[in-house]
Amino acid sequence: MRLRFAVLASALSALAFAAAPAIASAAPHQNHGLTIAATPNPIIAGEHVTIYGQLKGPSSAGQTIQLFHRINPRGVFTPIGQTTTNSAGFYEFDRAEGVVMTNRSWFVRGPNNTHSRTVHERVAALVSLAASSLGGTTNHRLTFTGHVTPNHAGGRVLLQVQKGSSDDWRTIKSGRLGPDSNYAISVRFRVPNAYTVRALFPGDARNIKAVSDPVAVTIQQAQVADFTINSSDPIIKNGSSVTISGVLDKAGTTTPEPSTDVTLWVRNPGQAQFHALQAGTTAADGGYQFTEQPTENELYQVRETFSPHRHTAVLFEGVQDVVTTTASSSNSTVGGAVTFMGDVTPSKAGHVVYLQKLGEDGDWHTVEVRFLTSGSTFQFVWTFGTTGQKTFRARITGGSENIGGASAPVTVAVGPSSVSSLPPAS
Repeated sequence: MRLRFAVLASALSALAFAAAPAIASAAPHQNHGLTIAATPNPIIAGEHVTIYGQLKGPSSAGQTIQLFHRINPRGVFTPIGQTTTNSAGFYEFDRAEGVVMTNRSWFVRGPNNTHSRTVHERVAALVSLAASSLGGTTNHRLTFTGHVTPNHAGGRVLLQVQKGSSDDWRTIKSGRLGPDSNYAISVRFRVPNAYTVRALFPGDARNIKAVSDPVAVTIQQAQVADFTINSSDPIIKNGSSVTISGVLDKAGTTTPEPSTDVTLWVRNPGQAQFHALQAGTTAADGGYQFTEQPTENELYQVRETFSPHRHTAVLFEGVQDVVTTTASSSNSTVGGAVTFMGDVTPSKAGHVVYLQKLGEDGDWHTVEVRFLTSGSTFQFVWTFGTTGQKTFRARITGGSENIGGASAPVTVAVGPSSVSSLPPAS
């Protein structure tokens, strides 16, 4: 079965496993008459896992198979289950949801000194992230909080900001997990913009590295008290309209400045200077209003058209990508595959796009990464390892041109299949 978690991939160091005296030859490197596989592998913490395989040779039916596991960082294997082979020598163990929370190793033993090789199950921690506010002003503190499951008290969490439209991230600050595995990291942003932020748990012996679902925060310049500027919605979906409004007062007062010509200026991504967009006149209360329908992130500023050319602060307006996705089928079986396909508007050819799965913690977790085609479309093929209702969505992060977005969730009902129809164990 192909490797998943491209975005979460991390190499595990070779580990030497100690064996308890009662189970000599634990952690065998090769099988001896007994195969084994674990699906899915890797997983996000709490997912259901199936361990299966086949006893080879004559008289393989009705034989007792015993499952052993070793949970990192323990040094010994212990027996955790027993089952009987079917008429073709196949066996199967199910580890229920909420049981497999950390990295571990499996192997099985059968009759007449038969045994499997050792399978190393890699488990990504669950990482959550929330911002104290999704909007703020330059040089004012925002606090990002979250939780890592299972408990990794004392472990480090990195707060990262996306670089451009790729899957490259820059660490801006780090923090430690408290006794309850919670963290809080405060930062200040100096430039008005939209920032895509995520939390990274680097991984350790117990869990492989994992990231939170990214959060987009919009940072505005502090207001000019006597010439304000506001947005009806600081982040709009592509295709929507926004109203830019504010109040012009006489300089240094709170007295309205009516019947004054003002101009809306704009700067688009990649442009070095502002250019005039619309002209208007303030009302009796000093208020002004402009309506725009941008297709990309823009910086707005309103200026007096004539001398003394006073101006507002710079206002950031974000335009969110629209993501759609569908599944090739709403039903599948263990070992079966479903294709998730969709597109992003406006066009984002070459931009990174994520397939995310809903975790046991109720948060979204990235499980695969692709890049959008020249037509701004994407496709993921997912093979199911366990039964149940599986919920996915597509997610694109932001860049200089647009704020990232996510598709509506898609749920696939996965039914059982016979162990003999699963990918061959080895």
